[in-house]
Amino acid sequence: MASTIRKSLNNPEETRPVKDGMGQVELVNLDAGAVSRVTFLPGWKWSQHVKPIARTDSCMIAHKGYTISGHLKVVMDDGEENEYGPGDFGIIPPGHDAWVVGDEPYVYIDWQGMDDYAKPKD
Repeated sequence: MASTIRKSLNNPEETRPVKDGMGQVELVNLDAGAVSRVTFLPGWKWSQHVKPIARTDSCMIAHKGYTISGHLKVVMDDGEENEYGPGDFGIIPPGHDAWVVGDEPYVYIDWQGMDDYAKPKD
C-alpha cells in the first residue's frame, strides 16, 4: 500500500543562496524531483544573480509553479513577455530572463526543474 509523504519547506533539506544575497532557493526532495520555495529580493535579476552560477546565456530550466507574493517579469528569448503575481500559476519554458518588479520580495513554489537550479557547476 502507498504511504503518505510529509515534508516542509519551513525545514528544507537543502538551501541554495543566490549571488549577492539577493534570495534563496529552499528545497525538499521527492522521487519525482525537487520541490522548492524560491525567494528573490527586490533588485534580483536572473541574468545578474543566477547566470554566473548557471553559465548559460539565459535560464535553461523549465518552471511550473505558483506565485505566493511579489511580482516577477519574465522575458523569453523570442521576446514574449509575461508578469506573474500573487495567485498566478505559471509554466515558463527554458530560454528566459526574469526579474523582480517592485519593492516586495517574490516568493514562488516550483515543482519542476529545480533539481539543478542555482546549483554551482563543477
